[in-house]
Amino acid sequence: MTKILIVEDDADINNAVAEYLTARGCSCVQAFSGTEGALQWRAHQPDLVVADLMLPGMTGQQLIAALRAELPAPVIVLSARTGLSDKVELLDQGADDYLTKPFALEELWARIQVQLRHAGAAMPVHRLTYKNWAIDLDARVLTAAGRPVPLTAHEFDIAALLAARPAKVFTRQEIYEQVWQQDYFVEDKTINVHISNLRAKLRAAGADEGIETVWGIGFKLKA
Repeated sequence: MTKILIVEDDADINNAVAEYLTARGCSCVQAFSGTEGALQWRAHQPDLVVADLMLPGMTGQQLIAALRAELPAPVIVLSARTGLSDKVELLDQGADDYLTKPFALEELWARIQVQLRHAGAAMPVHRLTYKNWAIDLDARVLTAAGRPVPLTAHEFDIAALLAARPAKVFTRQEIYEQVWQQDYFVEDKTINVHISNLRAKLRAAGADEGIETVWGIGFKLKA
């Protein structure tokens, strides 16, 4: 399991990033100051660090310098500073990537994947979570509050597709082509029937059904 250290003094941002990455199969260690970040780094030896620039105690720049002196894990900097000179300075000091606040969690995840691939530390995702869903991709089982939900192969694949990117609206064509692995040539009712059956089975199992219809576009998971 990929271990990620999050160093961010804004508790809301720190917790949101940790929750999002945990749902994607990562193990997250949280720190709320630069000094705590350095301590957690030494205690846990993470595969990657996500760090704010403006931190109490040890600054983001000081933290990066300390990390670079010990182990070469990738560092992604988060900052509200948008100037080109700021970005160049941080990259020169040892940061591997720079993301300007406010940022989308999906973009942060994409950048993390890139850095892990470069570092040879990328790990396949085996488990997804959404509210009270737990999706085991290896066993192909979706459980809700610990109870397995009986799904067909296509229903499971639709649930996993939505849970992998809960903020994205998937069109019916995207769902069909990614789940059925064929060009989209069926009527919309094929997808509608499978979504309806999936919703019914989730409700019957006591799961947070969570699938939202975005009229005229497709489907997504409710926030």
